Amino acid sequence: MRYHTLLLSSVMGAALAGCTVGPTYKTPPAAASDAIARGTFVRARDAVLASAPGLARWWETLGDPTLTALIDDALAHSPSIDEAVSRIRAAQAQLKQQRVAQLPSVSANASYLRAQLPGVGLGQSTDGSSSSSGSSSLDFYNLGATASWEIDLFGGGRRGVEQSRATVGARFADLADAQVSLSAQVAQAYVNLRDVQARIRLNEQSTVLQQRQVALAQQRYAGGTASLLDVERLRNQLESTQADAVPLSSQRDEYLNQLAVLTGRTPGALDGTLATVVPVPLPPAQVPIGNPALLIAHRPDIRAAERTLAANTAAIGVNKAKELPGIRFMGILGLGGTSPGDVFDTSNLTTLLAPMLSWSFLDFGRNRAVTRQSEAQRDEADATYRRTVLEALQDAENALSRFGTTRTQLGQLAQAEATAARSVALNAQRVGAGTSSASDQLDVERQRLSAAIATAQARAQLTQSYIAVNKALGLGWAADAALAPVSQPIKGTVSD
Repeated sequence: MRYHTLLLSSVMGAALAGCTVGPTYKTPPAAASDAIARGTFVRARDAVLASAPGLARWWETLGDPTLTALIDDALAHSPSIDEAVSRIRAAQAQLKQQRVAQLPSVSANASYLRAQLPGVGLGQSTDGSSSSSGSSSLDFYNLGATASWEIDLFGGGRRGVEQSRATVGARFADLADAQVSLSAQVAQAYVNLRDVQARIRLNEQSTVLQQRQVALAQQRYAGGTASLLDVERLRNQLESTQADAVPLSSQRDEYLNQLAVLTGRTPGALDGTLATVVPVPLPPAQVPIGNPALLIAHRPDIRAAERTLAANTAAIGVNKAKELPGIRFMGILGLGGTSPGDVFDTSNLTTLLAPMLSWSFLDFGRNRAVTRQSEAQRDEADATYRRTVLEALQDAENALSRFGTTRTQLGQLAQAEATAARSVALNAQRVGAGTSSASDQLDVERQRLSAAIATAQARAQLTQSYIAVNKALGLGWAADAALAPVSQPIKGTVSD
């Protein structure tokens, strides 16, 4: 009895001491400290860029209600979002399992046993040989409860809870990252659709214009004022323009199908909704971008990498605790006897308390190898986090550089288109005065259409670069909760 008391006292003392093995994760490793110290992005040279971070729903700044509706629809119905939500639920369930595993478990049982036993007494036969008596039966009734509790001596269970909590945080960050990618994909596909629709219309206008040029050249050839070479040259230009129109229809269908699938629909479901041609939306005059420190702290893929590092750090303690002794208490309480009434007779009470010590001290280094493996995985997660930060900064700097370049390019092409439009008007006056021919007028109009096509493409490239900037910056620092309501509600804290 004294031995049991001493054992229990020592065990409880160790448990109350709260010993927790393994490294304690506090903060993410230092990464890109020079960028944080600088406080600005290197490629953010455009004066129109504001310093404050943007809104999560950045696409609303484009002022296109159709695009806003498509993105909201995708965030609510896309299977990729549902997949991320399901992974959050699985991680939350694992966290609950880790917490409950540290509590005592109690199970109740009821049993009935009927046994047919052979005779155990020996009699003497008439010839002097021994013989066994007849068999007998036995009925046994029992009601009982079993309880067990493994004491978290070295904090392996606490590290398991810490690991699961960090995993839940990583899954929430994955959800935000999925929303980042999905909203950017919808916006990119929408801009591509509007761009190709505009180019189809401009190509049709160019085709009509060149057909007029060919017809006029044929008339001049018939009148002897133009050569057959001039006619063939213009016909070749017409055929090239018509050939350019062929893949445009296929591209339009591809973007329509992509938008339908991204919003959780079958291909072709949005053909009627998006049939009306509208201009490509342009970004606002000022684009908020924040700074590198905000990018590192809030971009979803960086948060996911940081939470994965925290989970892998806690896993070291989980595996380290397996190398050390463990103590489990088992208690049994039972009432029973050979008749049904015995299960209600307290004099038949049976109790058992059994502390059990387990320690795999002779496992030939198996548990130690597992711990070393978890240490290597922690180091890998550390490197992955630092790489993710650097790649995120590179992504942001590249996007900002492209945005500034395309903005400048669009301005120049818009000026060229305006110049071409003025040339059309001036030459029309010359045609009216008889100092220029109809053929020259058609040629000037063709140049204006070419300038319009180049401007339309640059307009789409500018909006695409604006989308890339917001994607690189994490869509306005999305928090752990969803950017928009998802199809299935989930709780918004990693401790749930």
